[in-house]
Amino acid sequence: MRTDRWWLAPLLTVIGLTAWVAYATVRVFMQKWYFLDGPGFHYLTPFYSPCISNGCDPRAAEFGTFLPDNPLIPYAALSLPFLLLFRLTCYYYRRAYYRSFWMSPPACAVPDGHKTYSGETRFPLIFQNAHRYAFYAAFLISLLNTWDAIISFHGTDGFGFGLGNLVLVANVVLLWAYTISCHSCRHIIGGRLKHFSKHPVRYRMWTFVSRLNAKHMQLAWITLATLAITDFYVMGVSAGWWNDLRFIN
Repeated sequence: MRTDRWWLAPLLTVIGLTAWVAYATVRVFMQKWYFLDGPGFHYLTPFYSPCISNGCDPRAAEFGTFLPDNPLIPYAALSLPFLLLFRLTCYYYRRAYYRSFWMSPPACAVPDGHKTYSGETRFPLIFQNAHRYAFYAAFLISLLNTWDAIISFHGTDGFGFGLGNLVLVANVVLLWAYTISCHSCRHIIGGRLKHFSKHPVRYRMWTFVSRLNAKHMQLAWITLATLAITDFYVMGVSAGWWNDLRFIN
């Protein structure tokens, strides 16, 4: 009975997610233009962090290398599966791709594209319950991204500051906002408390995370954009397409 453009939101979601996955897939298997250092800068794209393949530039391998150099194995194969699991099982992304790719349902008051409904009680959707464990991994990986942003200010000739540093730091800040705005994080902080008055510190933390949680959908899309922008910027500088705008050193 709906005569409005209810199909527009699912269509835009399909286009947006498909474009991002295509870009990310090409980049993680490209295995070049992911790192650059010099006087006052040390840039590593988040798509290649941590770089643990034997094919990694030794200067980018902060934590050693132990994976074989193979074109079918991403240089950051240790972190990428967990980040993918964190996004796939995210409450917002589940809603997004259920409605857009699976048409289940595509919009409010629009018939479901499936005749039966079993929720997330059967294989493979039962593994959506692993989201809170994927959150722990994403939290640790966010620490690695933070380290990458910190050391990006220190290059071959000491401290420096440029546009690339701003890009990396902005990306990390927004990644943290998305990560801790996760529903699982909110539950871990205050979900089991029966009396907030007896836990004032956790209550304040829960209140802060709850405010971020209200923006979880926006942060989910914003961080997809910042990840791609950060990677593209590092790729462009590494490939020599443009120079990094330097403010100091």
